[in-house]
Amino acid sequence: MLTVDFSRFPLAPGDRVLDLGCGGGRHAFECYRRGANVVALDRNAEEIAEVRRWFAAMEQAGEAPAGASATAMEGDALNLPFDDDTFDKIIISEVMEHIPDDKGVLAEMVRVLKPGGLLAVTVPRYLPEKICWALSDEYHEVEGGHIRIYKGDELVDKVREAGLTPYGSHHAHALHSPYWWIKCAVGVNNDKALPVRAYHQLLVWDIVGTPVISTLTKAAEKALNPVLGKSFVVYASKPQRPGAGA
Repeated sequence: MLTVDFSRFPLAPGDRVLDLGCGGGRHAFECYRRGANVVALDRNAEEIAEVRRWFAAMEQAGEAPAGASATAMEGDALNLPFDDDTFDKIIISEVMEHIPDDKGVLAEMVRVLKPGGLLAVTVPRYLPEKICWALSDEYHEVEGGHIRIYKGDELVDKVREAGLTPYGSHHAHALHSPYWWIKCAVGVNNDKALPVRAYHQLLVWDIVGTPVISTLTKAAEKALNPVLGKSFVVYASKPQRPGAGA
């Protein structure tokens, strides 16, 4: 389940990509499949160990092109262990809403992104997230939980203030908004409730169902994304330095 649209965030074989706050690694795996040299970084040691195992399995199965590489490592988003101008592309997906110093994280990403490089940042969209907060304190009042709700213009402005040039945005995962509203209504951790189990099955069909079902669910989500999309995605580039050659 990818939040970043790679038609708007193009990767070239050999690109050096940082998946910051990689979590389970979904975007890192896709970048690896596309031939990038990927670094997946997260502060959660257990998730990094699992991502590392999947990278090894992908390599063994030949799921990544020759020449691509993948590394999983623990690290701090506010103190990245990389030199300036290291990465061609950076993805930070569903992370910034967890971090008090979001401007500090943006500054670190700008520092390690090469001039001309691209950034993709995704956060929960304002309205679906606001409904989740209204339905359940348990949804966000947990250790490491969501501490803010971004309005779209606010995020774009912060990206611009960090020195980047936004070049596109969209919403994603409309089918997931009602799922989280149901979970918030019946109890975030109550996965046995019938409405939760039934809706979860719909999401499974969307990802691994028959071609007919997947076609229908993806068409429905595409139509609903502008209204109900659970995530807001912003794409930006780092300007070239003055005097850089063509």
